[in-house]
Amino acid sequence: MKIRNSKAGSLVLELIVKIQENKDYLSEIDGKIGDGDHGINMNKGFTLCQNKLEGKNFSLSEGLSILSITLMEEIGGSMGPLYGVFFEEMAKTSKSEEEIDAYIFEKMITAALNGVQEIGSAKRGDKTLIDVLIPAKESYCHALREGKNFIEALQYMKEASNEGWLSTKEMIAKMGRASRLGERSRGVLDAGATSCNIIIQTMASSLQNMLKM
Repeated sequence: MKIRNSKAGSLVLELIVKIQENKDYLSEIDGKIGDGDHGINMNKGFTLCQNKLEGKNFSLSEGLSILSITLMEEIGGSMGPLYGVFFEEMAKTSKSEEEIDAYIFEKMITAALNGVQEIGSAKRGDKTLIDVLIPAKESYCHALREGKNFIEALQYMKEASNEGWLSTKEMIAKMGRASRLGERSRGVLDAGATSCNIIIQTMASSLQNMLKM
């Protein structure tokens, strides 16, 4: 079970569309305990990437690299660098691979998580995108160790990502502006965890669809 890197660039376009569709939702969630601009900023970065990719043929790795550079250059605050590194690590890990199988993707998602953890100080339970990324990556890797195939492991990753996202609702924010609210930050989903879950769900579903073709 594998996909051709050169034919999988459409995954990046699917990510862009999904962020655009959820722009208002992300800002609405962010507005409850944050600055309220997460959706606006994410939409800006992903749409600028869309403009750069328009009319071009690109591989999955090339598309992820362009997305990474665009987010690092165009999104303010902490999310630009965090998502920039996330996609940069995925691009670097897959760049020399003609085909991406379950184990190459394992390296990609592991490198992406490591990159985010290296530049950020958030830990699991701090009410951030880390609460999505860690369980998503761990569940995917565990599924492979249990003998699950690529499509099945991606399904486990999606389920763990969603559970991680929902778990942020009852957490107290420890990072960013929301951390000033203390106990009052409980009862609201984290905006970064929300966008991260959207990205994981979209990425996994896109790969699953390609693998079924």
